[in-house]
Amino acid sequence: MSLNCQTQTGAYTKKVAHLKSQSQVEIKFAQDIGEVLVASPHVSLNSAEVSSGRVSFGGRIILTIVYIDGDGKLCRMQKGAEFSHYADDDCLAPSQRADCALSCERLKLKREGSQYIAAVVLGADIDVYDSAERSFITDIDGAVCLKDSGSMYTLVNFSGESEVEDEFLCVADDVLAPSAEALVLNCTVGSGVAEVSGEIYLSLLAVRDSKPVALSRVIPFKCEVACDEGLLNRRACCRADVKSLGINCKVNEEKSKCGVQMSATLAFSGHFYEEEQITLVSDAFSKTNKLELGFGEESVQLDTDIKIFTEKTSGLCATKAKLDYTCAFLAAVEPGAEYARTADGVEGAITATLLYEQGGELKSTEINMPFTLTLAGLSQECKQLKVAVCGLSLRQRAEGECEGEVTLKICGFDGETKNLKYLTGAECGAEIAEESCAVSVYLPSAGDGLWETAKRLSETPDNLVAANPDLKFPLTGKERILVFRGKDN
Repeated sequence: MSLNCQTQTGAYTKKVAHLKSQSQVEIKFAQDIGEVLVASPHVSLNSAEVSSGRVSFGGRIILTIVYIDGDGKLCRMQKGAEFSHYADDDCLAPSQRADCALSCERLKLKREGSQYIAAVVLGADIDVYDSAERSFITDIDGAVCLKDSGSMYTLVNFSGESEVEDEFLCVADDVLAPSAEALVLNCTVGSGVAEVSGEIYLSLLAVRDSKPVALSRVIPFKCEVACDEGLLNRRACCRADVKSLGINCKVNEEKSKCGVQMSATLAFSGHFYEEEQITLVSDAFSKTNKLELGFGEESVQLDTDIKIFTEKTSGLCATKAKLDYTCAFLAAVEPGAEYARTADGVEGAITATLLYEQGGELKSTEINMPFTLTLAGLSQECKQLKVAVCGLSLRQRAEGECEGEVTLKICGFDGETKNLKYLTGAECGAEIAEESCAVSVYLPSAGDGLWETAKRLSETPDNLVAANPDLKFPLTGKERILVFRGKDN
């Protein structure tokens, strides 16, 4: 017996690796800058390239420090450093593409003589994509085939940058240290562009009457990124990173306020799935020979919805410094969230720097406020959660205790998992022994469908239905199916 397999072949893109790495960058401030109150790092990616067994990525980190000079005045200083690091994996090859997300995970300042050394631990979260080829069987001459209609998906990546500007007035004399985080709240592709909308959560350490104050602002944005392959309208998954942030302040004497001009460069990285409707063979058998079948399986998570939550939480904060009623809280700056997904929500900790006055001296301490949130309507498919702090206040309700209240914006792309199994190869095996009896009784299992029953009886589904018109599928397991064999069987 010979088989003639008809196949269809196509190219697609898939994720081949997910890598995590940590590295350290040191920045030295040679000047005698006095006591540092706030250290604010900002990291941005310049490039990420894949070679044999390695992803090499590089970028720039800018560290802003706020300190008290010899005259007791608040001052700031900035210094940047270029870095180049890598992550290794045996499956990496030059033809692949890497999407790298960078973050500042820890910062440690130490003093050596008259200079400070800042050690910043950078985290890299890297997805690697590659083109691949899939081949599947559409028909087999010489075998009974189960044909199904299905969808095959190929991942399409897109990336780009866009500028966001904003102007506003605030009651302050100057801005010393800005920080910002961007959250994508919606993303769709169509007509060759990706439309991305969301919010930037801006936090400013400013000076008012020679005292530090914390200012915050939510800045909405809507940007377009070129996406030549995104012709049909569909939802996409996208991440926004603040690549650069510029703040220009000018005193408005008429209104006795400070005019702030913000300009930010947002770097976008996203993906969506192209869908192709196909007819394929998912199973096959032969009446005369055993078949050795090869199968392919694919599973993708389509982005079908977006979940947005605004949550408030409060609690006691752990502080490095000992606080009492002699401490006057002035500003909570550099807010951030460290978090992890739970079964029904998120848990983690809010971090910030608290500036306070004690005994006529300006001081600072790091705070850490743990939180656990249950998010109604959060499904297990919603795995790409991002948490941003859009409001933080601290107070001392009882002596020695720091209590925080925070507003969090949480966003995640919800999805639907699609699984597909198809036949990739079929070879003819050993002959099936011929039954000698004229009549056999088949006892089916409960839940058996038409195809499972026909395959066990080595009969085509059409012939099985024609010979047993009273059978109803799926079977209950109580049926008795008689199989008659003629003299020429």
